[in-house]
Amino acid sequence: MEHPFSQPKDEGPEIRISKLSRPKRTTDVVATLQQMQKIAGAKNFAVFRILGQGLPSTRRLACTLSNWTAEATARALVETHGEALMAHLEASMLPVVWEGADANSFIAEELASFALRFPASQLPYAGIAFPVRLGSSGNGFVVLTGDFLRIDTDLVLDMHMRAGQIMVDLQAADEKRMQPAEALNDREIACLQMAGDGCISEAIAEKLGLSVHTVNAYLGTATTKLDAVNRVQAIAKAIRLGYIR
Repeated sequence: MEHPFSQPKDEGPEIRISKLSRPKRTTDVVATLQQMQKIAGAKNFAVFRILGQGLPSTRRLACTLSNWTAEATARALVETHGEALMAHLEASMLPVVWEGADANSFIAEELASFALRFPASQLPYAGIAFPVRLGSSGNGFVVLTGDFLRIDTDLVLDMHMRAGQIMVDLQAADEKRMQPAEALNDREIACLQMAGDGCISEAIAEKLGLSVHTVNAYLGTATTKLDAVNRVQAIAKAIRLGYIR
């Protein structure tokens, strides 16, 4: 029987996570989670963060990002392991692993010195949770779940580092949302308005007496200031913020 946290021998070269890069947007964070999910052979990923400060009784573990289709899945994990996970985070930075209902999804023995094992079969899926502590805020877990997980022991540290980077970026995104957006200038607003009206860059350039390169530059800086993924999202945000109609 194959260990779920061992790299199958019949597969190609081992996939490793290399040097950390800093995702700038939530879409990049999701891409990183999807990469971790693929490497582990997991079906789903989730990020749980501890909300509230002060006494333990005032804090709670909440799922803030996942690709689960039902909210009940996150709720079941919190109800089953929430208190134990929060207590573990106070005492240790070792990953936490658990077995699912499937007898074949057991945890490899070689992970015993690298992870804390929770009781088996309390949830229908196996899982591994990477704890992250960033001080008074930004604490929580990056979780991977599935019927049959596979993570070699030498991948645990790499994936734990990636989990820490994910938490750093989510915390930075929170702080950015709390700050006022950088104001758009008149040219950026004009270019966005015309783009929102359906004009392509060439038409905008002709109407405003600018080069196409300059128009694209204005649209690019406006997109960055609005923390948008692309021009379409930038137009939608500009409408919502009242910059354009």
